[in-house]
Amino acid sequence: MLFNTYWLLLLLPLALLPLLLERNHSRSYSWVDLLPRDPLSDLIGLLLKILAVLALLFIVLGLAGPHTAAQQIEKMGEGAQLVLTIDRSASMDEPFSGALVNGHTGESKAAAARRLITDFVNQRKNDMFGMVTFSNSGMYVMPLTQSREAILAAIDAAGGPALFQTNIGGGLTESLAMFAKTPDSGSRAIILLSDGGGRMGANAQQKIRDWLERMHITMYWIVLRQPDGLSIFDKNFKPKEDQPLPPEIELHQFFQDLRTEYHAYEADDPKSLALAIEDINSKEKKPIRYQEQIPGREYTSHCFALAALMIGLLLAIKLAEVKSWG
Repeated sequence: MLFNTYWLLLLLPLALLPLLLERNHSRSYSWVDLLPRDPLSDLIGLLLKILAVLALLFIVLGLAGPHTAAQQIEKMGEGAQLVLTIDRSASMDEPFSGALVNGHTGESKAAAARRLITDFVNQRKNDMFGMVTFSNSGMYVMPLTQSREAILAAIDAAGGPALFQTNIGGGLTESLAMFAKTPDSGSRAIILLSDGGGRMGANAQQKIRDWLERMHITMYWIVLRQPDGLSIFDKNFKPKEDQPLPPEIELHQFFQDLRTEYHAYEADDPKSLALAIEDINSKEKKPIRYQEQIPGREYTSHCFALAALMIGLLLAIKLAEVKSWG
């Protein structure tokens, strides 16, 4: 048994006071030896003291906050450890071109992403979710957790002011660091959602490559693009003379060269974004081991209820007491 406030247990000896104190009217008579013994009265007197002791005991225990320890139970299920890595650059606040789905007219890319990812999380019952956002740098939002309330609140709060930068490397390294702190459940993935690519330095690329391979993490990239925008799947694209590849294509080629599993999607409206997320949902249903947290039981209310019962019995006996004889 554990307690929220252990120092209150020092008050437990006070519960013995009713055994040490005498009732006031026991001193009202000078000499009672001539009276016959009354075993019933003696038993009731002892019962009153015991009830008073128990009432004080349960009050002190209730104030100390008794509870049992939380437990973890290992279970088998279908799911994964998923880290949502979401672009929060200013361009994500722009609407999809001609977006009109289910009444969401002019819905921004960020708003559509939050809405559909919320639905995705609600469908996944056994997964652990973490979350990172990025613009000029990666921002650690939520560690891997099974708490649906926590991750949904994090997704809802991800719509704050954005900056005009897209540091994908910072977002990915921040996401990968989460897996290093959590035991492998058997299936791990990063879901990168952005409306463009970003150039990464050689050090960042090597770190991402090493961590993805060492920790066996699947990479999903959903590119939010305008219908007439550049496609990362355009194999015939050639940059202008002496010009580097666009960041989107360069990043796509980097992911393709990885030894770990990689899937890319393009979404130019909320409907195609929903299809991409649904495809990820169907792929990430592998057998996993996960720890289910079983919260401890709180016994404060039980203690106060027992104390109230003891006090109620004391009052009932007090009311039944005969104070004088005719």
